Amino acid sequence: MPKIVDAEARRQDVVEAVLRIIAGDGLERASLRETADEAGLAVGSVRHYFAGSEELLAFAFASVVDRIVRRLEASLPGVHAADPGTPEHRAAILTLLCGLLPLDGPRALEVCAWMAFRNAARVRPFLAAEADRSHREVAVIVGSVIRALRPEDQPTESLVVEAERLLATLDGLCMHSLLQPGWMTREMCVDVLEQHLDGM
Repeated sequence: MPKIVDAEARRQDVVEAVLRIIAGDGLERASLRETADEAGLAVGSVRHYFAGSEELLAFAFASVVDRIVRRLEASLPGVHAADPGTPEHRAAILTLLCGLLPLDGPRALEVCAWMAFRNAARVRPFLAAEADRSHREVAVIVGSVIRALRPEDQPTESLVVEAERLLATLDGLCMHSLLQPGWMTREMCVDVLEQHLDGM
């Protein structure tokens, strides 16, 4: 009897292989052949799901963006449910923002790939649309956090600047955590975020 393969599960296995390659060797090494080897598959099996490297990388990028956005969106109700200014509200905001940071093994793989894909999109046009979606969707969520923190009468321009400042802080923490994990620990990341929130 032929073996039944779950196509979506197989695609996600391939995505996981791409993330491991990027984390270990960089985006340039994430070819169809290297990915097949990492996933323990024949190249033909990977080609069954992805016509070429560009399709594979675009799918992997979209998958990473989806995971990150879903994680952040899952924390939004807690931010909106808590009363502003309470410890519960602050904790909910920190939980959401920490969802964007590489604070454990799986998230470190995701964030490493996310940063690599965003950087590569500058010179690889087939990644540009996903890079735009990534920034737009994360910015909307961060904007919701800013609105939850600031008085309602704040001008829109001020909220946009604060959102960009927070996004820049989060990007910096992602980069520092990946490059200097011995120094930029989970505790340090949370401390920096708390200081940032205090300054707002």
